[in-house]
This record gives sequence, structure tokens and C-alpha cells, in this order.
Amino acid sequence: MSRRVFATVLPSLKASRAARPAFVVSRSFSSTLRARSSGHEAETFESFTERYTTFFQSVEDLFELQRGLNNCFAYDLVPAPSVIEAALRAARRVDDYSTAVRIFEGIKEKVENKSQYEAYLRELKSIKEELGTSLLCRSSARFSRRSCYL
Repeated sequence: MSRRVFATVLPSLKASRAARPAFVVSRSFSSTLRARSSGHEAETFESFTERYTTFFQSVEDLFELQRGLNNCFAYDLVPAPSVIEAALRAARRVDDYSTAVRIFEGIKEKVENKSQYEAYLRELKSIKEELGTSLLCRSSARFSRRSCYL
């Protein structure tokens, strides 16, 4: 008896699932309808760089800076030196030295090898000296030997 019920119910469930739309329309708090889809437009590296550079140039408090850094470093890429420079200037503007040091630590974790990290440090040397950010030597498991931040 139960086999006959499943035999008639299962094909109808499969048909109803196949008929579902690719996007979901939901009502927000207002009376307008809003369509949501799972696809997002791909962002180029140049537009990413421009977006975060302008974001960090307009940061006014520490919460905004840390939120922007968290979002920026969440992507599967290493931010351009211009983005890092804007973030360092924002850290100086909100007067938070520890965030400036953490920006360099974030770069160190994002790059693939030590030579890439050193290239970033060379590129950012002038801004680091201008803002008075000093980085210390310490043991690092990331690069398998004692490494000094320049």
C-alpha cells in the first residue's frame, strides 16, 4: 500500500521542483516587489581598486576603517598598493597605530611568498616612513624563518 502512495507522490514532487523559477521574488517592508537572484556581476581588479581607494579616502572613524579592511581582505586577491596606501592614511586620520600595523600583517597573510611581501614593503616604504609606522622583527611560521618587517 505505501509503495503505491510513494509511486504517485514522488513524480509529482519532482515535477513541482522543476517548475520553480530561477529567482525568488519577495516583499520587503515597503509595498514594492524586489527580485533577488544568485548571480552577481563580476568585478574587475581595477574597479575593486578604485572602489576601495575611494572608500578609504572617505573613512571618518575607526569602525568604518576596520569594516572596510575586513571586507577588502575577504576577497581572494591581494589589494593594490594604492588601496593599502589609502587604508594607511585612513588609519593615521583616525589616529589608530595598531590598525596600521595590522594592515601590513594582513598583506603578509594574503601574499603567496616572501618576495611578494618584500615587494609590497618596498612599494609602500615612503608612506610607511611618512606616517611613522615601524614594524618589528619576529619569528614567523609563515615564511619558515625569522623575518624582519622593513
